[in-house]
Amino acid sequence: MNDISTALDENLQPPMANGEVLFEQPWQSRVFGMAVALHEAGLFEWSEFQASLIRVIGQWDRSAEDTDPYHYYDHFQQALNDLLAAKGLVSEARLREREAQYAERLHGHDH
Repeated sequence: MNDISTALDENLQPPMANGEVLFEQPWQSRVFGMAVALHEAGLFEWSEFQASLIRVIGQWDRSAEDTDPYHYYDHFQQALNDLLAAKGLVSEARLREREAQYAERLHGHDH
């Protein structure tokens, strides 16, 4: 994973400490791992994901207020969702359906 995280432009790299990617929540490590696994399976080039991430962060940056918090993994997840939908690998409706299913789970049931 470290090779991929360092392949991102410095401003697009995930939160890191001592060369290791940092995650505050379990879902963050999962979405990062999914992106890496899908890339390694040949479903998209890492440069395609980078372009999607740049676009998502750019959109947020242009519309965000000074007080809006920056949440890297929210942008990371949106970039992955957008890329998968654009490539026809999963529909936006299916992604929203799965997100709703996970959101309905009891607190503490994170898998």
